[in-house]
Amino acid sequence: MISIKKPEEIELMAEAGRIVGGCFTEIRKILKPGIKTRDLDKLVEEYIRENGGIPAFKGYNGYPANICVSIDEQVVHGIPGEREIGESELVSVDIGVLKNGYYGDAARTFLTPPDMVEKKKLADITEQALNRGIGAARAGNRLTDISFAIQDFAESYGYSVVRDLVGHGVGKKLHEEPQVPNYGKPGNGPLLAVGMTLAIEPMINIGTWRVETLDDKWTVVTKDRKPSAHFENTIVITEGEPRILTMDN
Repeated sequence: MISIKKPEEIELMAEAGRIVGGCFTEIRKILKPGIKTRDLDKLVEEYIRENGGIPAFKGYNGYPANICVSIDEQVVHGIPGEREIGESELVSVDIGVLKNGYYGDAARTFLTPPDMVEKKKLADITEQALNRGIGAARAGNRLTDISFAIQDFAESYGYSVVRDLVGHGVGKKLHEEPQVPNYGKPGNGPLLAVGMTLAIEPMINIGTWRVETLDDKWTVVTKDRKPSAHFENTIVITEGEPRILTMDN
């Protein structure tokens, strides 16, 4: 069953979302070649706790870190550790926060200097694909209108859309109904209604859409090892434009 949130619940989700957005602001201050992925994990954990939140990922289904840091061909669920971030690398960071019983969930992909044209374009188009999907998240539309908007835009640039991983509902649980695929024909799925809260998250690849999971049982990589980008926001469907609850501060 898809949960419809009351206004007071949405404001509690917005509190969690503001912390998520603040994490990305803090990451931008320190992210550069040479920094270790565990340094990002430590920074985010401290920021979340200082702002009264709880890192949502730590321990979730056994996940061992506070955030996911996925580099270049890593699509999602990269585990922070001793790896040093290099030059011209796509660094996707996924962050979840629990506060007052409600979750916020978002992801951003950063490109370390110097810019590489092909990677920068992939990140830009993935972010725009997210915004296209959010734009389709309107009351009266169908769920796959979101999916189609993302796929149609990304594929128009020759990129592929990961199909094995999807967005999701979010609220009192980190993952709620419905699943939100990033591909599909428009006009299908549940009718979108005011008060639905969704985490929309396109994962877009330069090469094939096919992925596989590494031996650590978490890190998902592209099958052809070509770069991938990932953007995500938690949104709520309103009577007009969807409201983004995880905006960067």
